[in-house]
Amino acid sequence: MHKTLLESEGLSISCEHVVLLGSAAVQDMSAGKSFVGFIRDGQVSVLRLREQLQLKKDRIRSIVCGGAGAVLLVYGGRVLIMDKSIVCRPLKGLENRQVIQIACGDQHSMALTKDGQLFVWGDNTHGQLGLEKEQPSSLSAQPVKSLCGIPLAQISAGGDHSFVLSLSGVVFGWGKNSAGQLGLGDTTDRHVPTVVNSLNRKKTVSISCGGEHTATLSKGGTVFTFGSGGFGQLGHNSFEDEHHPRVVAELWGSKVSQVTCGRRHTLVLVESSKLIYSFGCGMQGQLGNGEMIKQSVPFPVDLSTECDHAYMIEKLIAGENHSFALFTKKLGNESKPNPSRILTLDDRMIDRWVSGSDSWKVIKKDINKVFSSAASLNGSFLKTSCDEHYQMSEEHCGLDFDLVKASFAKLSNNERLISEVVRVVQQTLLPDLNPNPAGVEALRLYLLLPELIRGLQEQQRTELTKAMASKILDLNPAARKVLEMYWSTLPDDMLKNLVDLFQKESAMLIGRISVVQMDWDIATHLPKYVQILQMVYQVCRSAHRDITKSDFIIHEVNGLLDVLQTINEDVNDMWQWFNLTGQIQALVAQQNYYNTILKNLISLPCIFNLEAKCSYMKNRAWKGCFQLILRRTALLEDCFSQLRTASKQHLRGYWLAVFYTEDLRKTDVNKRDFFLNVFKELCAPESQLLRENDNKTLSWFPTKLSVEKEKYFLFGILCGLAFNNNSVVNLPFPLALFKKLLNVKPCLEDLIEFSPVLGKSLRYILDYSDDVREMGPLFTITWDGTEVELDPAEPGKVVTNYNRTEFVDKYVDYILNKSVEEVFEEFKRGFFNACDRCLVEMFEPEELRGVLVGNEEYDWDILKKNTTYEGSFYAEHPTIISFWEVFDELTPNEKKAFLLFITGFEKVPILGMSAVKMRVRSRFDFTQDHLPEALTCHALLDLPVYQNKETLRAKVIEAINHKRGFWEE
Repeated sequence: MHKTLLESEGLSISCEHVVLLGSAAVQDMSAGKSFVGFIRDGQVSVLRLREQLQLKKDRIRSIVCGGAGAVLLVYGGRVLIMDKSIVCRPLKGLENRQVIQIACGDQHSMALTKDGQLFVWGDNTHGQLGLEKEQPSSLSAQPVKSLCGIPLAQISAGGDHSFVLSLSGVVFGWGKNSAGQLGLGDTTDRHVPTVVNSLNRKKTVSISCGGEHTATLSKGGTVFTFGSGGFGQLGHNSFEDEHHPRVVAELWGSKVSQVTCGRRHTLVLVESSKLIYSFGCGMQGQLGNGEMIKQSVPFPVDLSTECDHAYMIEKLIAGENHSFALFTKKLGNESKPNPSRILTLDDRMIDRWVSGSDSWKVIKKDINKVFSSAASLNGSFLKTSCDEHYQMSEEHCGLDFDLVKASFAKLSNNERLISEVVRVVQQTLLPDLNPNPAGVEALRLYLLLPELIRGLQEQQRTELTKAMASKILDLNPAARKVLEMYWSTLPDDMLKNLVDLFQKESAMLIGRISVVQMDWDIATHLPKYVQILQMVYQVCRSAHRDITKSDFIIHEVNGLLDVLQTINEDVNDMWQWFNLTGQIQALVAQQNYYNTILKNLISLPCIFNLEAKCSYMKNRAWKGCFQLILRRTALLEDCFSQLRTASKQHLRGYWLAVFYTEDLRKTDVNKRDFFLNVFKELCAPESQLLRENDNKTLSWFPTKLSVEKEKYFLFGILCGLAFNNNSVVNLPFPLALFKKLLNVKPCLEDLIEFSPVLGKSLRYILDYSDDVREMGPLFTITWDGTEVELDPAEPGKVVTNYNRTEFVDKYVDYILNKSVEEVFEEFKRGFFNACDRCLVEMFEPEELRGVLVGNEEYDWDILKKNTTYEGSFYAEHPTIISFWEVFDELTPNEKKAFLLFITGFEKVPILGMSAVKMRVRSRFDFTQDHLPEALTCHALLDLPVYQNKETLRAKVIEAINHKRGFWEE
């Protein structure tokens, strides 16, 4: 190089090349503010002082010079620090650590260890140490905890800022940002590592920090620079600062292979053409172009012709005000292990372990290194084909799943290996996992561990699953959301394995509850497993994965409910008959134990089948009884009046009792007749509460109110009371209502259910295949007599192929949400005034509709099969034979009327006709003129023994058509 390139503070060289005495080649070098360090054969020379450091027994692998001193990396991974007086000493805080990379800034330094941990020390005035707690400085190495688990590829330190690069090309920066040198779009300092989002998926392979600017190199040779540009060091043909990474356009297509930043200048190497380009401050000749100028575009360095084809440029070094290029003799093409790369698990390593080619002591040591490091595991099994690992994002984890499964299957087949792996994971890895990772790469571990656990024995599987569940739930909400996104993209077998893992562990714990004494450890861990199951269940639903609801259901819950019901009955019996204090205390303690477990599970309904949900609803504890005293002639008036007063305090958890002023008898028949008739009045067109659809089969809330808004609140209370009291009512709403109550967004299919013509027209717009710019309709619609602008920001907007999905979404949202928002919120407020939200949220929208409204799957054969007989009746009794013959001859509407007569419900309960357990009792005390009678709360039919079939038919038809319940006067 020309001597002007080599002139700097305290350094004057009159020859054309830097010549060091001795025959050993230079292995590494670095330029700092006050001196330059060289390594030859493991020995360090400091050029300014023209002497060699005497380090006993230490062979130096790498040197990095900074503003205040230098850092030396010894073979074996030990770190020494050197100040301006060239005194070298070991760095505190890195004892027993194998360091693989070092970096120096002006007053701070960094070190990366083989297991992927980043350590920092020095000044922290601008947050350049990246420590979570701000501290002015640290003389000893401190771990950057927020980066724990991130598999780092490279570290770099600038004047007062720092950068690291992950194996997937994700860039993190922190520290001083006065000139935008962090590339975050502002000039605010950062005290913790922050992802430079604008460099995501740019395939970044290296970073270099200058005094107040930064340069990155992407695979393929694209250079980005940002930060201070006052000396042209960004290469953008300007002297302006850049707050975002910007491509150096003059280098476009040059396939740059190296980039390095000095204080205020930048060097790049194009290896294929053996050209070095420089730009920035050249006032001390550091640009190597023979001139002392500021240069804002890349310009070739004038290299000596003595560096012929026998040499290759090994490394560019840019210091304070000087530059170097290290040339080495060309070697063969043989690849060597990269000593600067963190340790990761690969197939070759596993094969060595399995084959036993290494001693057990060595294998055990390797296992401990890999499986104790979250960074090592997160950097393993990357899908490097087609550079897919560089696509790392919140949607793409970058793992090669086939390689993961094959590798862990090999480990699982060797009991000794897998036992050691489990020990290390359980004792070292999991306890140290970071719940607040700085980047999404740290979450790969949570995808790897279930595959590792898959092949374990029961006890090992249980212990690791327990520990992993706790760690998943400890993740901060943002990280957990990303993990859920990764779950949604898992291969089918891995996703199914994840479900099976937590489903089986949950089932095992629930099964143990019924056969062992109270174990509060179960009560602690079971909800964690089920919470994760619920998370995965929601993921599968949202992503429309082929994992069915039945894969999540735990049938052992039904047994748990049966046990609790038995205990409840025993407690009641003891209090009523024996009052045996000791036995009652033991039973009550057991009762509290089961109730505690169930209370934690009901908010996680994916494990409950419909039968279990309904059983819990039916057998839960009640706070008390809420009474309605009504006049049959003023049903709504009296009902609303009493609900207004009662709603000042919520009605959740109260059983409803209905009395009528005409007789004041308390019976379950009163309550069922009340719900039947009050909902008929509420939903009738005359009430003006609702608007019917075109077919007059379904109703929805109106956009223009014809009644007081309060009535919707009271309407909601009545619906909540019906739900709370297990009553099937006439509520002719589309599924959209039940979705909205459960905070599930209604969709086009819900609109199609309510308004088939309109909904199908919108579906046609979505499915239209011809390529036209404008489809005709506008974002201006008319609904319920009102003209509405769906996009107020752009009135008169035309629907096109490009915005038709937006148009349909806004149309559906307006009709089912925005247009009725005020009314629905009143209804919803009333609904949850009367019933517990956690009970409602046990159900899916379709199930909630079934619980409140029932269904129309009338399977009369099941009714007949499940009927039992009492008194003198039996299945082959002549009256019973005649009864079923008469029943079979009834019209469909008459059969529905019979169901209403016997149960008080017009529709089939949610559990189907099998839930209707009809009993038929003989009544010889009835005369032939008596009609059959029904006790609806028990589905009990009192049937006289009629003389013939014709009389039976007449009496049955008369009974089911008889005016029942509320008599008009």
